[in-house]
Amino acid sequence: MDLQRVEKELKNRLLYPYIWGRKQSDCWDSDTNFIYKTYSMKSLLHKTEKLNENLKNYAFNRWYNYWSAMAVEDIFASYSKVIPNKNIYDKLVDFTIDGIPFDHKTSVFPKGFKKSYKYAREHELELLYWLYNNQSQEGRKHLKNRLFIIMYDSNYYQHWKLKAEIMLIKKYIDDYVINFSINNLKRLKFGNNEILSDIIWIVK
Repeated sequence: MDLQRVEKELKNRLLYPYIWGRKQSDCWDSDTNFIYKTYSMKSLLHKTEKLNENLKNYAFNRWYNYWSAMAVEDIFASYSKVIPNKNIYDKLVDFTIDGIPFDHKTSVFPKGFKKSYKYAREHELELLYWLYNNQSQEGRKHLKNRLFIIMYDSNYYQHWKLKAEIMLIKKYIDDYVINFSINNLKRLKFGNNEILSDIIWIVK
């Protein structure tokens, strides 16, 4: 993947408002699945020109989040200790690191956590429990190993815009993978199920 090209295209999306209008749903996902084969903002504008405003915004956001996530997976896959999952339909595992399976999720710093960024950094386990307990109820909901890549814009608090900063994200992921150790992972308990998880903070 040409990461610099992806960053350029994602930044073209920043010219338009980031409005969901509704929670993510399987039905609206199905109506906007063309985003998986849409490689530029220009093409996205063309494919959505006849959609109503709500569905258009939904498509814009899905496209933006999907291609940012694909770039993140590509960055992880560049390391020999990371093995991508060849089954693209597997919603539980995106890749393994040192043989440990992970799904990954890129998120903005959650307003619903109702605690400060400083508090979150000092209480990451509490934030991880919150993230699992408040995850989307749709297709990717699960209680399995997950790496969270969390965006925090310390200047303007427009955290969503950091998803377009692919080269900045790469810098943080590079550092994380190079220093990866199972001993540094957080262990969460849900009933009899133990989950390995962690947070990679992307801060600007």
